[in-house]
Amino acid sequence: MPPPDTDASAAILGAGIVGLCTALSLLERGVRVRIIDRGEPGQETSMGNAGVVSPWSIVPQSLPGIWRKIPGQLFGHGRALSIHPKVAARMIPCGWRFLQQGREAQVRRVSEAMSQVCGPSIELYQRHLLGTGHEGLLRDSFYIHAFRDGSRANLTDLGYRIRLEKGADIELVGRERLAEIEPELSEDFEAAVVIKGQARVRSPGRLGRVLADKARRLGAKFMQADVTGIQCKDAGWSIQCTGGPLEADRLVVCLGAWSPGLLEWTNLHVPLMAERGYHVEFSEPGIEINNSVMDVDAKVVASSMEGGIRIAGQAEFAPIDAPPDGRRAARLVQIAKAAFRDLQTDRPSFWMGRRPSFPDSLPMLGDVPGHQGLFLNFGHAHYGLMMAPKSGELIAQLICGEQAGHKINDFSPNRFC
Repeated sequence: MPPPDTDASAAILGAGIVGLCTALSLLERGVRVRIIDRGEPGQETSMGNAGVVSPWSIVPQSLPGIWRKIPGQLFGHGRALSIHPKVAARMIPCGWRFLQQGREAQVRRVSEAMSQVCGPSIELYQRHLLGTGHEGLLRDSFYIHAFRDGSRANLTDLGYRIRLEKGADIELVGRERLAEIEPELSEDFEAAVVIKGQARVRSPGRLGRVLADKARRLGAKFMQADVTGIQCKDAGWSIQCTGGPLEADRLVVCLGAWSPGLLEWTNLHVPLMAERGYHVEFSEPGIEINNSVMDVDAKVVASSMEGGIRIAGQAEFAPIDAPPDGRRAARLVQIAKAAFRDLQTDRPSFWMGRRPSFPDSLPMLGDVPGHQGLFLNFGHAHYGLMMAPKSGELIAQLICGEQAGHKINDFSPNRFC
């Protein structure tokens, strides 16, 4: 690993929220940074989420008994899960790895790792937003898990037990109390688990632009180009991209679902799937949602945004370049209308993005053994917005010699080899 020389340059491939937070943490340490992406900063996968910043989203996707819920997710209310025929064969080994993660001991180990990166998310965003004039983008919020079947809302489930053990402030509420907290929510919801001490971003897309502007003020150089390959040189790295090659002393890959294509020449095993998510947004909704609300049955989250009310979520495993499934738009409108009866759903906007998902719900985070100066920071799945600032901080600490690699072993790029 190169010495902690802040005069050495770092190139960050990817200008999503993970790449931007990595850049800010490096710039704060005096490292010269260049950020390369084909699109505008923070305007691809990073802009389409529900805006939840949750220090208590520390429970992985695979839980004990998850296999029993898969048929309901495929065919039940909202059809939260779908699998494209072209990736069905790949889903067999990835799905098996995913189910193997559902043992309680493994869930607790992964949860401990997730708490490292999700726990400080609010304070780190406050730090990154400080001085931008846009500090109000981040607001205090509850995270409400709403259940139509009240018997399913209980704090004995493993995920809630883990949160409680770690100190989360959680309240189980019935229909009357839920109506006080979220009066626009349908009476079909009988109960909810209310997780406190959360925050939400009023516009994830604008957050990306604000953080990119701050990075520019701190000296970051942005380049809009397609990255087609990377190559190790005698000293540093060569980046092949449209417009000609670039060189950097250190390289951080933050390209989300597109990252594995740059690493095929390494000996890493990267079992990452492009787990596509969708949202619809209603610009004149006629109602306001006070917090972030998850419809547990449909696996979507609703939030009031600067541009209206957004309903985001679902999981579709498909080829990364497959067109969006247009049927999802009508389905999400139906889900939204069922959850909020007075919601005005005229002329919704429709969006699709690609979550980079590993079977264990953890990102690849760290340096690549045998390839000096190459660092990975991708694969944050459903948790990218809340994991981004601490992930960027850990990579900056590692690059600058402040962080011992063994402290982030749970995220090791070698863990699937």
